[in-house]
Formats: sequence, structure tokens, C-alpha cells
Amino acid sequence: MRIGPYTIDPPLILAPMAGVTDKPFRQLCKRLGAGLAVSEMTISDPRFWNTDKSLRRMDHEGEPAPVSVQIAGTEPRQLAEAARYNVDHGAQIIDINMGCPAKKVCNAWAGSALMRNEALVARIVEAVVQAVDVPVTLKIRTGWDAAHRNAPTIARIAQDAGIAALAVHGRTRDQQYTGVAEYDTIAAIKAALTIPVFANGDVDSPRKAAQVLRQTGADAVLVGRAAQGRPWIFREIAHYLATDEELPPPSVTEVGDILLGHLRALHDFYGEPQGVRIARKHLGWYAKDRPENAAFRAVVNRAETADEQLRLTADYFGALAAGVPAPFAVAA
Repeated sequence: MRIGPYTIDPPLILAPMAGVTDKPFRQLCKRLGAGLAVSEMTISDPRFWNTDKSLRRMDHEGEPAPVSVQIAGTEPRQLAEAARYNVDHGAQIIDINMGCPAKKVCNAWAGSALMRNEALVARIVEAVVQAVDVPVTLKIRTGWDAAHRNAPTIARIAQDAGIAALAVHGRTRDQQYTGVAEYDTIAAIKAALTIPVFANGDVDSPRKAAQVLRQTGADAVLVGRAAQGRPWIFREIAHYLATDEELPPPSVTEVGDILLGHLRALHDFYGEPQGVRIARKHLGWYAKDRPENAAFRAVVNRAETADEQLRLTADYFGALAAGVPAPFAVAA
């Protein structure tokens, strides 16, 4: 599967998630089998490009190609300028966000709120495509609500405007992340277009990924929340698609090693104390299905330094691997 000049192999994409798909997580997921990892959305308003948050989101040094950067906004000229700016700073694919359901984004007429104005969608896509010489992709939902499922119309507008690929989250905006993904809608969009179409929604296992690809005819699937605390899901899906066999789950020792590497990358990228704070949510995701999860989180979340966070995490997973109670279980 290709996006412009780039081959995406395997056809597995880490979906952009605000506060999650930062550079350390993107690099980890690519190393563990993702064919593409899309950045957190970058605001199109140039007044915010030099904030610490934006500068980190635009940091792609050392990131494996292709680098896909998602931009969000409302005004076509501003989005076009944001696309040019990000290409100048390392983006090799520009992704336009018209799928985010967050209230603060939609209230600013960005994200999935844009699907309510098809003429504006056309102007935005045309402006961004014409502004850069890299592939431009688009992320949408099936519509604003059950009465306004206009994704097929938006998809045709996008293709006519020169979009290189389209990702469809199989839910309306008002569903947020509830209900069941509408794979039939994605299948209809795929059948009507000639560009690659990616299916998003509820892909949480190798078998589910294979089912969604079959049911929708999509060229790739996006994995979002299921990769939180489980970045190896990409290699599991890739192996299943290639062999029709499931990989055994990673050992406790490997999970601990992956997590410790992820923590070090977060600490290096953000520094202290921010890296320690950001790591806490990832610690919770990695440990959510482990014994004594609550005790582990109660203790490790009190860590104020990178060294302390690493030590407590190593002790916990070391104890799990050895089959003995975690050293802090009683105290917690």
C-alpha cells in the first residue's frame, strides 16, 4: 500500500492521539511493527508554533520515514501555511484532521465539526494540497450525527481535490468512542474511491484487524487506543496477516524491558519533571492487566524523579518475572 511515493508495509497505522502519539511513542510503535505513525495534531495558528508543546510536536529528528504530521484548524490559508511550515520542519506526509470529536476542537469549528460545511472542506483540502509537494491525507468520521452521515460526499470531495489517501473512523462525532464502528460505511466509501482508504475503529486484536480489512476492503487499518500500553500489537497483527497464526504474548520480562525503554525515551524527550508526569499514564496502561496493578500505580505515581520511576518499575516487573510478590505490595 502506498501514500504517494511511500510504501506503507505492513498496512498498519498508529492513529494520531492527542497527548499520546508523541515522538517517543511513534518511534516505539514503528520499531514494533507499525508501517506508519501519525503525529499528534499540530495547531494551524502560527501564534502557537513556538510554544514548548508545539516545538516538541514538530520535532522529528531521527524519526524513521515517512514522517506524517497531522494539522488542525479551520481557515484554509492558515492550514496551507501550517502545511508548508511542517514540511519545512521534516513532515513528509501532511494529514488534515476532520475527525477529532473533542468539544474544545469542535467548538472552534475544527476537527469533525468541519464535516458540517462541505464547501469549507473543499476549500481547505484544495488549499493544503496546492500548498505542498508532499502527499496530503485526510482523517474524517462518518458524519456529525446519525442524521448527517455525509462521509461518502466528503470522501468524493477530498479525492477530487487531490487527497492521496483517506482515513475513516467508523463513528459519527456525537458517538465519540462509543457504540459499534460502521464498517459498512467504510466499505461503501472504499468501493466508490480510487485512492487508498484506511479503516479506523475498534481494531484491538490481530483477528479483528483481519476481519475489518476483509469487511471493508480497506487498504490499511488504524490502531489507536488498543496500542496504549500494548505497542507490540502491531507486530502481532502483522504476523497474523502474513501467516494466519497468532504470536504468543510477550513475556513479562519483555514487557518490562519495552516499558523501561519507553520511560527512558520519555525522560530524555521531555526532561524532568515533565517526562516523569507524562510517563504515569503510560505506566497505568502497561500495568492495567497485571497482578497488583492498583498497588503498583499507587506507589509508582508518587515517584518524583526519573531514577525513582525507573527503579520502581524495574522492581515491579522483576518481581512478576520471578513469580514473587512485588516488594511494595503490602505497603501500598
